[in-house]
Amino acid sequence: MSTTSEPRTVDDLLMAGTPMAVADLYRSLADRAADPACDFGPIEEDVVVLDTETTGLSFKDCELIEVAAARLSGREVVDRFESYVRPSRPIPPEIEELTGITNAMVVDAPGAEEVVARLADFVGGCPVIAHNATFDRTFVEKVRGGSEVSDLWIDSLALSRIALPRLSSHRLQDLARVFGCPSVSHRAMDDVEALAGMWRVILCGLAALPPGLAGQLASMHPEVDWPYRPLFAYIAGEEGTQVPFSLVQVRRDLVRAQRMQVKVDAKDRLCDPVTVPRGELEAAFCEDGVVGSFYEEFEPRPAQKAMAQAVNEALATSTDLVVEVGTGVGKSMAYLLPLALFAKENGVTCGVATKTNALTDQLVSRELPLLDENLPGGLQYISLKGYDHYPCLRKVEGAMLQDLPVDQVNAAGRSRNTVESDMLTAVAVTLSAACQTPEGDLDSLGIRWRNVPRQMMTTTPEECLHNRCPFFAEGCLLHGARRRAASADIVVTNHSLLLTNVAADQRILPPIRHWMVDEAHGFDAEARRQWALAVAAPDARRAFETLGGVRSGAIHKLMVQAASSEAGTPVERVLTKGSASLARAMTFSADFFDDLVLVAQGCGRRGGYDTVTLWIDDKVRATAEWAQLAESGRAFEAALEEAVRFLQEAQALAFEGVRDASTEMGDPLRTLGNLRLALKTVLDGTDDSFVYYLEASFAKNRRGEERLVAEKLDVGAELASRWYPETKTVGYCSATLAVGQDFGHFEHAVGLDCLGPGASRSLTIPSSYDFDRNMAVVVASDLPDPYSRDYLPAMADALVAIHEAMGGSVLTLFTNRRDMEQLHSMVSPRLREAGLELVQQTRDANVRRLREKFVGDELLSLFALKSFWEGFDAAGDTLRCVVIPKLPFANPNDPLVKEREARDPRAWWHHSLPEAVLAVKQAAGRLIRSSRDKGVLVLLDSRLTTKRYGRTFVNSLPSSNVTRLGRDNLRGFIELWRRSHES
Repeated sequence: MSTTSEPRTVDDLLMAGTPMAVADLYRSLADRAADPACDFGPIEEDVVVLDTETTGLSFKDCELIEVAAARLSGREVVDRFESYVRPSRPIPPEIEELTGITNAMVVDAPGAEEVVARLADFVGGCPVIAHNATFDRTFVEKVRGGSEVSDLWIDSLALSRIALPRLSSHRLQDLARVFGCPSVSHRAMDDVEALAGMWRVILCGLAALPPGLAGQLASMHPEVDWPYRPLFAYIAGEEGTQVPFSLVQVRRDLVRAQRMQVKVDAKDRLCDPVTVPRGELEAAFCEDGVVGSFYEEFEPRPAQKAMAQAVNEALATSTDLVVEVGTGVGKSMAYLLPLALFAKENGVTCGVATKTNALTDQLVSRELPLLDENLPGGLQYISLKGYDHYPCLRKVEGAMLQDLPVDQVNAAGRSRNTVESDMLTAVAVTLSAACQTPEGDLDSLGIRWRNVPRQMMTTTPEECLHNRCPFFAEGCLLHGARRRAASADIVVTNHSLLLTNVAADQRILPPIRHWMVDEAHGFDAEARRQWALAVAAPDARRAFETLGGVRSGAIHKLMVQAASSEAGTPVERVLTKGSASLARAMTFSADFFDDLVLVAQGCGRRGGYDTVTLWIDDKVRATAEWAQLAESGRAFEAALEEAVRFLQEAQALAFEGVRDASTEMGDPLRTLGNLRLALKTVLDGTDDSFVYYLEASFAKNRRGEERLVAEKLDVGAELASRWYPETKTVGYCSATLAVGQDFGHFEHAVGLDCLGPGASRSLTIPSSYDFDRNMAVVVASDLPDPYSRDYLPAMADALVAIHEAMGGSVLTLFTNRRDMEQLHSMVSPRLREAGLELVQQTRDANVRRLREKFVGDELLSLFALKSFWEGFDAAGDTLRCVVIPKLPFANPNDPLVKEREARDPRAWWHHSLPEAVLAVKQAAGRLIRSSRDKGVLVLLDSRLTTKRYGRTFVNSLPSSNVTRLGRDNLRGFIELWRRSHES
């Protein structure tokens, strides 16, 4: 596998673990497409391939600047269309650079209406093929007359995912390169030529799908005008109409060759573990070692070797490890190689837990395949995620026959047929992938989830039929993955699933005794979230709506099934009782949440905020409002207990006597069962391992979002009692774990301080980047106190000076929305006059798109909240300055803070201060993401200079290049820094 950024061969794009037969098929497709004997008849006769270039990606604001098309007849291009388009506004410089199309080239070009009219004449209503056809079609049809171009647009991107599901990229430029087609250049005709070459390759891939599958796809939901139906119908006709297709058999044949021997449980080993000698491990990180062989240009990193040795030693001695590892060390390989070697030498399974599925996917698609290719004997590895990341093949097959769940989609102006077509495409992609993928999940399939309800494709623990499902166990992608995990050397999962496994007493994952927890700074917060008990109004409402009653919902569906079964009478009887109990529970639920709002109004309303988060202490429990809430809550709890008991009994009876009984009651019943447990726990209030609170809103548009919560106060103690006794080694690593050189806060947060002396080791691995040279830290010394009347006007002046001096590319990170919105209204107009654009993270903003917008515009500046403090990478000149107006101390009214203070007079020093320090370190980490990055961190909170804890913040930063300035000198300093660092 190549490690260069551009794939060169099909093998470079193949996902790890692709079966050899599938890999050979993909390698042969270019030759098949070039074979004159390969004839696809009408589906490649008189079709038009099209591409457009535009002034940007926004359908609302951007315009066409070039259109190209080619008419295909078989393998030949028989006619071409090409034209520049004159836009109404200048082409942005970045688009000129990307496409090579300048304003001078389009100044005399025809307007969009004329070009589109000529295009319609050229196409003549024939099918149009485009890669990501929605993009091109939208830009064409927003022009008057554009809808006349064609009624049938075929998306080659979606088809390539159906035809070639084992490729890691379906970008046209990657496909064209590895299959030997003309190159993509971001000029319309060049891209048309590339797609014209790829079209036959895609058709060859579709024709090579398992016999009978094309016929299944062509026949599903004939009432939907699905653009790919004619293609599959033609392929099915070529196969013959009697070709049977059995996904169960295909899955059985596919996984049969993947059987592996289950690893021993490391806890059962009687002898000492076999470990890698220090010299051998160090050699692996040299230029001629295992790691050095991965890269065309390799530079040995002493810090990477040091971390690898620390991990190796922890494994050898069965001790726990905490590593703060700086940016650029290469931490992933530093822990993966020792884990891999240890697992192989000892015949055990080791685990890696990451904070996000994105990092999980990176490890499985990049680092682990490299180890598999270069370690003697290879490496067995697998990723595990939660239920909602795996397709339930039983439900996917059912979607071909059952009514499509259009009512579960917010169409947002899209037609019903568009939504249904996307659902059918998702089914086709998933079935194709299941035929070629021994193990895998939904995340790599490119499904448009805005039109596809996830529950249409996935199952839950309660819905799963287990051994009553024809795909169980190895044929099932979820259960098969979990069984194969017991045979793997390395299992990669996320924090969430690992913590779910701990709560389930280790019943979900295989017995893994050696773990590395990456991105560990968020592990305790995730544990607190995972293990919280909540009575949430939206959860109750969804469960009630899903269950319905004798005339609607899941209860009605099971009632109908029972009525048609000889053994259904007992089921109907118990369902009727359960439905009546559920109706009572719904009534008590409404009373309970109304009373919860009354408690919030009586005990918690302050400061004019619409939303209240109220700590439930003894004073609250002594009020009349709480007494009323407790009374309605007990009635709600009793009704829930009765309803769940009856409906679970009915479900069990149905499974015994009703054929193919519906499982749709399982998930909402689990929700109601959990809700009842949470309700009892909070109302009792006797378990002092929890902090109790409620959330409510007084705004009319947010009523119905009330929550009553019990949250674990000390998750470290839970980990120490429930997880560490089941492990031999747990390693934690992140760039932000220590406050200065002190790991005490983190060790307490994850419970390592409960294990006694010598059970764990903590160390810092410095970054390989020169932070002192590349990062300047500016501390403002004379801004008003954040709680003073003069704070916002002074802050606005400072922010304007910083943005103007930097010339854009500034990220300002706020601790609360109110300050951000007020300052944005004060700062943005002044910056606009200076020619600078400033956007903010609005309430309804899509965070992913906002990040992409910021990264894509080097001059854009952004005001943002918590989601940008960590995990946001913007290397290069797109981010040159990070500003923190206010230190991110926890809200003093936060229930967790108040509970801690009630139990510990020094809670602020033990918790709030170190958590704020670590948050600032995370924010600082956004600035330098590569050895070439340079930037300024500006801290505008003057408490850094007036309070004795200020030194704790400054000493924890990665750069010692710290300058303290008055507000009047900020502009001059930044201008001087900018001149000295701009090349």
